[in-house]
Amino acid sequence: MTIVFTDLDGSLLDADTYSWEPARPALDLLARQGVPWVMVSSKTRSEIEELREDIGHPHPFVVENGGAAYIPQGYFGFPVDNVVMRDGYEVLEWGTPYAQLVAGLREVSNEECCPVTGFHDMTIEEVAGITGLSHDAAAKAKQREYDEPFVIANQRRAGDLLNALLRAGLRWTHGGRFHHVCGNNDKSTAVRALLDLFRRQHGPVRSIALGDSLNDLPMMQAVDLPVLVKSRRRPSIHFRSIGARYTRSSGAKGWNEAILDLLSESAQPAHR
Repeated sequence: MTIVFTDLDGSLLDADTYSWEPARPALDLLARQGVPWVMVSSKTRSEIEELREDIGHPHPFVVENGGAAYIPQGYFGFPVDNVVMRDGYEVLEWGTPYAQLVAGLREVSNEECCPVTGFHDMTIEEVAGITGLSHDAAAKAKQREYDEPFVIANQRRAGDLLNALLRAGLRWTHGGRFHHVCGNNDKSTAVRALLDLFRRQHGPVRSIALGDSLNDLPMMQAVDLPVLVKSRRRPSIHFRSIGARYTRSSGAKGWNEAILDLLSESAQPAHR
């Protein structure tokens, strides 16, 4: 059994247009072969739910850099421990509450005299302007629970600010456009938990993860086959150390290329 975990922005979704259409052949093949694939993103629940409806995605998904995993109720054929039942989902939560993250970011920013602008500071129009999202999509992006994206005004003080966040007991990572502050979780937290559930359901699995940014590195370290989707912002030095594959194309086109290649490899008989 193969299991796929994937980042969204810059990976399954084009970094500029947010389109997944170039990945349709690979998505169709995943469906035909019955391969579960899990969205693992810094996006919010409401953003991912809209995308799932558009694509027809029936599998679990992970929100806000590992803040929580949403499992459709009854998806696994056994009771999942330590879940919260919410709106038809079995929810595993690891994230720190959003209000606590915002308060911690503000405090550290003031102490370090390093101004930041987080999503909590921005209007819907400002989020739309900086991300290229529609007004409705930007409103969904602001409905955060476990992770705060932010922009650092003075890059010369960025290192001091980020180190201070760690001393304050907060984690940070960097995605395509923003730094993110979160609690004691990252994408690997959710990936490892879901892998345990998939193994319990199916036995041994081959795990694949696709991403394009530094915040995808923990997820990619947690699987058998990490794939780095080509990006203008690619921090490739970090991914060479884990033996990641590289796509030739960027965004959804590169994602499509990688999935078709990997599923083709798995279908070929082993040679002796």
